[in-house]
Amino acid sequence: MAGLLADKDRIFLNIYGQRDWGLEGAKLRGAWNGVKDIVAQTPEWICDQIKASGLRGRGGAGFATGLKWTFMPKQESERPHYLLVNADESEPGACKDRDILRNDPHLLIEGCLIACRAMRAHTAYIYIRGEYAHERERLTAAIKQAYAAKLIGPGNVHGWDCDVRVTHGGGAYICGDETALMESFEGKKGQPRLKPPFPAGAGIYGCPTTVNNVESIAVVGTILRRGAGWFSQFGRPNNTGTKLFCVSGHVNEPCNVEEAMSISLKDLLETHCGGVRGGWGNLKAVIPGGSSTPLITAEQCETVLMDFDALKDLKSGLGTAAVIVMDKSTDLIRAIGRLSYFYKHESCGQCTPCREGTGWMWRVMERMAVGDAEPHEIDLLLEVASNIEGGHAICGLADAAVWPIQGLFRNFRGEVEERIASYRARRPHVQGAALIAAE
Repeated sequence: MAGLLADKDRIFLNIYGQRDWGLEGAKLRGAWNGVKDIVAQTPEWICDQIKASGLRGRGGAGFATGLKWTFMPKQESERPHYLLVNADESEPGACKDRDILRNDPHLLIEGCLIACRAMRAHTAYIYIRGEYAHERERLTAAIKQAYAAKLIGPGNVHGWDCDVRVTHGGGAYICGDETALMESFEGKKGQPRLKPPFPAGAGIYGCPTTVNNVESIAVVGTILRRGAGWFSQFGRPNNTGTKLFCVSGHVNEPCNVEEAMSISLKDLLETHCGGVRGGWGNLKAVIPGGSSTPLITAEQCETVLMDFDALKDLKSGLGTAAVIVMDKSTDLIRAIGRLSYFYKHESCGQCTPCREGTGWMWRVMERMAVGDAEPHEIDLLLEVASNIEGGHAICGLADAAVWPIQGLFRNFRGEVEERIASYRARRPHVQGAALIAAE
């Protein structure tokens, strides 16, 4: 069921850093409790419990976490298994993983141990973005505490040998893609790999690998302690559990907050963010899941639920649940044009549709932002966009570059047409503009 989350049901009890982030503070909040009993279970039992909880990946794609773990080989061999945690968090608007890393790192570390047991892995690597210097220092310190207490490492108290290591990237958005992340991890240029082979068959160093988001791994320990049924009671079917929402933009109190899945967007903004700046009537549009998800209108925001399926029905997506609120002072065309520049800048250049298309779309959006365009270019832009997305590139960056533009024209096409008409009216020499006779 949808609704506001009670404090007793929150997983991240130190998301704001008001308590001790270290081992002793984490234990007081329940971290590491019962982990030995969990690790003593079979990998199949752990995977079944995570599948029963309904946990879906919290990094954007929303793939079933427990099912993903079952793709790993069922027997250990001379090729070791690896868990690779994606802490790159480069999506504009997303800022949830950094608060886990610096304020509740032990939830992530215990999650790594349990996930490794579920996938018969003995090493977990956490790939953290290069700009997260403080977060990397805090996480490294927490890992040292866990080693010192024999919670992880060879011969640890839980009975499953597991090393947890940290490496950092250089800040490239493309490394959020799991295969580009693996390339970067191996010291190569961060460019996506062709699939197949899939990471579960041949990942880092050619060995079976599973890549999961920070939040997806950090919630595992609490789910198994409290039971799959407890987690699945929140939200709607196929959209269960709790979720960290990052709310920014034109709200009175921007914040990260853990809430139940399927909470209404209006309740989320009014309850936790002090409402929209200038009142709800001043709302113009919302990007609901990070910069790559298409924006939705104020009318849609009245009733939409914050979960995978509800936003999919509006041709948008939950993504990383990075909510960007825009009031009526926002120039939506210029804002989407700025996002177009971001994706053009972050394209790795490996695929022609993405390399050439993102730059072309940005240049057209820059002209449309001032109105210097032909009306027919709107349909041309949408046609080109449809040829860029939909599997025409190796990874999802091409789709991510296209969706904000498609969302703009789907919901605010009239605003773009008005700007083009206004520009042409002010310049009667522009071809096709109405000529104004001299008096």
